[in-house]
Amino acid sequence: MKLQADGNFGEWITVGGNHFYPGYIIKGRKKRLMIDAGINMMGPAYIASLEKIFGDKNALDYVFATHSHFDHLGAIPYLKRKLPHLQAGAARRVGALMQKQSVLDLMTTLSELQRFFFQDIVGKEDVHIEPVDFEITLKEGDRFDLGGVTCEVYDVPGHTGDSLAFFIPEIRALFAGEAYGIPEGDKDGEVQVEFLSSYEDYVSSLEKMIRLQPKLIGMAHLWVFTDDDATAFLRRSLEATPRYRQLIETYLDAANGDIDTAVQSMVKKEYDEKGTIAQPREAYIQNLNAQVRRVASIRTQ
Repeated sequence: MKLQADGNFGEWITVGGNHFYPGYIIKGRKKRLMIDAGINMMGPAYIASLEKIFGDKNALDYVFATHSHFDHLGAIPYLKRKLPHLQAGAARRVGALMQKQSVLDLMTTLSELQRFFFQDIVGKEDVHIEPVDFEITLKEGDRFDLGGVTCEVYDVPGHTGDSLAFFIPEIRALFAGEAYGIPEGDKDGEVQVEFLSSYEDYVSSLEKMIRLQPKLIGMAHLWVFTDDDATAFLRRSLEATPRYRQLIETYLDAANGDIDTAVQSMVKKEYDEKGTIAQPREAYIQNLNAQVRRVASIRTQ
């Protein structure tokens, strides 16, 4: 089934925050883990969720980020200020990026574009993004015993070079940010393809995740897929990826190989006119630039 990312999913999983920026909370008997913490302005919402779920915000032990984009770890600095004991984990590159002021400034700029929608959550809270330490450097093969359930770590590059997937084998639940794309619009069969750093790695990562045969997939935004629909979504995403590459190539051909012109044409047709992509326009354009450049570079190899 395709369900909104809200509430509980069985005994072990509860969604913190909201379905736009879900923080997937894994409720082990010994340790509690939250996977992803969206834009900085979601910080107070995650704290409120922890208090509602556990009766104590300090019940959370870990927060892991699937990758380095602002809408997946922007609230981690806020959480670390509120929960000094909290241990953050991500790929090595993420920890380095979160020490760079230029990166934090860009994250802040992108977050501020959405302030209007989240002002009721923020209130007067200080949610600024500051340099933050990641105590745990995550890599493929790492395993965390949470008590009753285990979190396994897999490298799934392609969306970004630092993308990770977190798999809970006891319940076959998978969380990988946008490493497997995202559903597009209201059509269950459509997938928004999300390779940014590497087309080839993105395909290989999808094949790796299909082999895990998940029974639950927590999407980066909005949705959760369960039962047979979980692996079915991964297969649709894999099938959609070469089609999307071909679409980009069509725009590049029409623009005589000019990347900027191809991007402008795609934004007008695929985003503005179709209106099925929920991603903010500025973020879409930034990501599309990376995708078109990846495809253009493949064609010159």
